Amino acid sequence: MDAPPQNKPFAWQPLTPAGVAAFATASLSRLFTVQLVVALLAAAVVVWFLQAAWFPLVTAAIRQLPDQGRIRAGQLEWPGSSPVVLAQGHFLAVTVDLNHEGEARSPAHVQVEFGRSDFKIFSLLGYLQGQYPRRWLIAFNRPELLPWWGAWSPALLALAAGATIAGLLLAWAVLATLYSVPAWLLAFFADRDLHWRGSWRLAGAALLPGALLMTGAVFLYGLGGLDLVQLAFTAALHLLVGWVYLFASPFWLPRHPAAPGAGANPFTKA
Repeated sequence: MDAPPQNKPFAWQPLTPAGVAAFATASLSRLFTVQLVVALLAAAVVVWFLQAAWFPLVTAAIRQLPDQGRIRAGQLEWPGSSPVVLAQGHFLAVTVDLNHEGEARSPAHVQVEFGRSDFKIFSLLGYLQGQYPRRWLIAFNRPELLPWWGAWSPALLALAAGATIAGLLLAWAVLATLYSVPAWLLAFFADRDLHWRGSWRLAGAALLPGALLMTGAVFLYGLGGLDLVQLAFTAALHLLVGWVYLFASPFWLPRHPAAPGAGANPFTKA
């Protein structure tokens, strides 16, 4: 007697290897819906962090700017004293050091320092240096920047949310394409029933636990529960989590019908 057909597992959560494996037989729209929920959660945390940790410091820095000042022909025209700290907090500091003398360094996790012809962004990994655009005329004074920032800060938050969502969905699509190969090979040698499209969906779902871990880490970082080193460690760890789910989930798939012993009835004599 043939074994009764098994119903496909309902794919709704990617938090366990069995839950990730269920997406191998789910529809693409089901995977996209769950990915979109995770991306929206990540975007909400990013917007919250920017609004709570960085944007108030930017506002405070603009309020400390002089009445006159601009960036013209690639040069900062600064009428005030230098070096000077415009605003400083736990996460962000904004300073002006025309000659980058190093006398306005801050213990903040990220420091933006404006020099005479360039700017530097300091962080745990060192610093990034950039030149001012020579063809642009940029206001660098309180009367012009303060109303501009007040009008555009909500749009910048919306842009950050959109970039987070789009960036995650694109990254997951690319990584799922790459990760689907080892997922399919592992299922093949383990005699598991998995085709190419199913391996892509499984790989896409395997990336979500790591994304949720990173989202939680950013939230704890914003609350002060993690320092910058711990956040960087979690960023590396969340990539490893994806690989753990990728290699564990195929073993929760049903055995391939052509595999030895697949579908055999143990109560029937040979």
